[in-house]
Amino acid sequence: MTLKVPEGFRLNGVHCGIKQHSRQEDVTLLVSDTAATAAGVYTQNLIRAAAVELDEQRTPAESIRAIVVNSGNANACTGQRGRSDAARTTQFVADACGLAADQVLVMSTGIIGNYLPMERLSAGIRSAAGSLEADAQHLEAAARGMMTTDTVPKLTGQEISTSHGPVCITGLAKGSGMIAPRMATMLSVILTDAPLKANIAQRMLADVVDHSFNCVTVDGHESTNDTVLLLANGRACSGPLSDADLKLFRRALQDVCVKLARSIASDGEGATHLITIGVRGCTARAAALRIARAVANSPLVKTAVTGGDPNWGRVVSAAGYAGVDFDPSQFDVSINGVTIYGSGAPVPFDAVQLSTSMRNEFETQIVLTFRNGKAAAVYWTCDLTDTYVRINADYHT
Repeated sequence: MTLKVPEGFRLNGVHCGIKQHSRQEDVTLLVSDTAATAAGVYTQNLIRAAAVELDEQRTPAESIRAIVVNSGNANACTGQRGRSDAARTTQFVADACGLAADQVLVMSTGIIGNYLPMERLSAGIRSAAGSLEADAQHLEAAARGMMTTDTVPKLTGQEISTSHGPVCITGLAKGSGMIAPRMATMLSVILTDAPLKANIAQRMLADVVDHSFNCVTVDGHESTNDTVLLLANGRACSGPLSDADLKLFRRALQDVCVKLARSIASDGEGATHLITIGVRGCTARAAALRIARAVANSPLVKTAVTGGDPNWGRVVSAAGYAGVDFDPSQFDVSINGVTIYGSGAPVPFDAVQLSTSMRNEFETQIVLTFRNGKAAAVYWTCDLTDTYVRINADYHT
């Protein structure tokens, strides 16, 4: 399906030289033709990039017109100069697009500790502003402009029918390494032509992120720049969404964010497998999340999947140190639908057949089923390969 740009948005991604060793797009500009409601969810790391600090001050709001994203330089740990550069970046967009600077949000991703090359960035913003369009080609260019070690642009979308007519939701994301919950080293922009009030948009986005981006991990390393922004300009509807419309919209928004979260885990640095961890039968979702997170972050579980090894002992062990009280004799483990551990003891299974399944299928599904309640959670991660080590050993130097 060809993705649509929601009504009233134009965007593009261009190369301006922040990434000096490639010609890949490194500046993305997204502009709404009219004032839009903006909501944001940000990293919980105590070390926060300048862009995060700026956007937190400006969201939620109902007067945002643009988002600018640069890749290749995180503008993190850059002190007062970094904060000034983030503010100057929004002024560059304002000047190029005829806006007020406080109507612009900014996102940065890349190497920590380097100052932004402001002359190149200014030139890139002017170039992007002069070539904004609302088609699939420019949408993909915008997604590429957010990438660092990503191997593919991450895009998805949905259209829903409301009582006022069709509404479009389109999401862009980047993320491949330094990925951990609360959130990952990831950026995401969700654009919609639905009308949303700021308080509703903020509440909805925070809840949806908790069930999507906050359930993805590649290496357990929480970043300084993580940001998810939602922009809603209301251009598709003549009136406010009803309660039924809002419920439908929330489901669609969560579906978009889950697909983007899965795409981040699928494109984890060096990944050869997506791993989905399902935990069910717990007393509370918080307990299910802790267990799923422990299994997802285990390097031993991840390397077992790399080798196609149905090593349930590593899964069981990770569940046991998650900090959740449960009866060890009252849960089961399955991989790709095959029960391999049950009620505290091994379960006979065809190890060769299951190993072949793990090797041949891109997605490995690990499910832990408890008998304590009805709460459940899902986490997404990827396997761990020697390519991950090479990428991160050479990333800066």
